Amino acid sequence: MQHSFLQYLLPGVAAAVLFSACASGKAGVNKLSKMEKQEGWTLLFDGKTLNGWHVYNKGKIQSAWIVQNGELYCRPGVTDVEHGDLVTDQEYQNFELAFEWKISKEGNSGVFLNVQEKASIPTAWASGPEYQLLEQTHHDYAANEKKRPGCLYGFAAQKNPVEPRPADTWNQARILQQNGKVQFYLNGLLTAEEDFNSPEWKEKVANSGFKSFPEFGKYTKGHIALQDWAKGIAFRNIKIKS
Repeated sequence: MQHSFLQYLLPGVAAAVLFSACASGKAGVNKLSKMEKQEGWTLLFDGKTLNGWHVYNKGKIQSAWIVQNGELYCRPGVTDVEHGDLVTDQEYQNFELAFEWKISKEGNSGVFLNVQEKASIPTAWASGPEYQLLEQTHHDYAANEKKRPGCLYGFAAQKNPVEPRPADTWNQARILQQNGKVQFYLNGLLTAEEDFNSPEWKEKVANSGFKSFPEFGKYTKGHIALQDWAKGIAFRNIKIKS
């Protein structure tokens, strides 16, 4: 793994990541260990309800998002309920987010951070940069290395090559953000790194497909959002630490 700036800004973060991973394994699914509680972790998903979440710009309505078998699952193809990205009720700024995800064959989804929820912004991705989630048989996987799982969607290939686990198998992900500096991890490897306060980031956005969205990538605080897409996606063990 490459060295990175957050290792210097946040002393001991690598050890904390490894230790927390071990501790969460002892705690069980959608539960916190005693050590995690002492470290300040909180669950964003209790494994039973959608408490703490709502549909972007639509509030707490019946939607494609349900809880089944201890998983936060987005049902593809249902037409009798609302579709939309699921966002946290609270906003977050400096944090470490950990979660597990599994995706169906040819699936495509993502996790957005620093999302601004406003009626003038139609979707979560119009403001929030994305931790990409993608199954290997999806056409984007071979077509664009900047859209592979663990990437900062559309901006850079994985910093360290890592394959996702097979369809319908759990993967581990982490997002760390401190003062606008962010790292993405997939299955233990650093896959993306960016400084959302830097001139370089602003230039990247200005030269990207997001240049037409005036609120995109401008914030270092906001909601966390899970993307609703045309294939099945599930999450569990979603936890966060300030």
